[in-house]
Amino acid sequence: MKSALRRLTGILTLATACSFTAVAEQDKPATKPADTTLPDPVAIVEGEKISRADLEQTFNNALGSSGINPSDLTPEQKMAGYREILDELIVDKLISRKASSVEVKDADIDAEMKRVKSQFPSEEVFKAEMAKANETEASFRETVKKMLQQKQWMQSQVGDKAKVAEADVKKFYDENKKEFEHPELVRASHILILVPEDAKDDVVAEKKKAAQAALKRVASGKEDFTAVAKEVSEEPGAKQSGGDLNFFPKDRMVPEFANAAFAMKKGEVSKEPVRTKFGWHIIKVTDRKDSGTMPFDEVKAQVTSYIEGSKRREAVRTVIDSVRTDAKVENKLPAAPAAPSAPAAPGAR
Repeated sequence: MKSALRRLTGILTLATACSFTAVAEQDKPATKPADTTLPDPVAIVEGEKISRADLEQTFNNALGSSGINPSDLTPEQKMAGYREILDELIVDKLISRKASSVEVKDADIDAEMKRVKSQFPSEEVFKAEMAKANETEASFRETVKKMLQQKQWMQSQVGDKAKVAEADVKKFYDENKKEFEHPELVRASHILILVPEDAKDDVVAEKKKAAQAALKRVASGKEDFTAVAKEVSEEPGAKQSGGDLNFFPKDRMVPEFANAAFAMKKGEVSKEPVRTKFGWHIIKVTDRKDSGTMPFDEVKAQVTSYIEGSKRREAVRTVIDSVRTDAKVENKLPAAPAAPSAPAAPGAR
């Protein structure tokens, strides 16, 4: 239910807006607060009930994952959240029924579970998040299986509707060239020796010595910069990236780092460690680009992926709308209030 969580989070940000409109609302006549009492069941999908307990549990899990306190919500916000979550539950149930006969191999489930777990810092953190979402290893496995079934079924329905011809990609590029303009760019790698911002002078000096030792190893190409970065850099992910930061404009980095990098030539290594709020950096500029427009061949794959993604989302939405239109669904929640009409123009009053 990730999409439900994203939608719910968007709805609940209204809570913040409420504090800014409180003064204006004082002048309006009092309205009766929304009734958040839920019927049971809250919906019937093709004869299958969605219970009040299921909706409340999914709603509360989404709140817990978002770090939102239910007591901070107005009744209107709470009911709006229930409507969004229920809509997701209805779609989930309809697609699950369609995809129930899709066969998924155990190896595919294992691989997907491994991929999800790898996104957490440790097994302990993963288990803690599972507990927060009221998931067990067995229920999580069943969730993954259902997700893979739905994914395969949806792919069979979408087919090649997301395919994009190269001519369309080029047309998009030609019509949106302004989007591919870029300022002067530098590509750099760095070795970072972390220093706490409130570190005492002796700690800063000691860390600088470590940075100077690393600089001595890579100066004038004595050792491979990437290999040394993987070995000694304290930047998270340095062991995988070798310190490579890819291309960046000057305003993306902290000023001390950016000023040093943009003053260097391609292939040059900083002559001294550079101090920023993060610590001491040894910088190597590996490439430079003048300001201009990225050529089509350079962004072709990116543009293709963007257009395919848009077409795929549109195709998926069409499939979902079709499934809902053909299904018998009884939604028993009170309907959302009608949006207020726009005020009349002064001359029309």
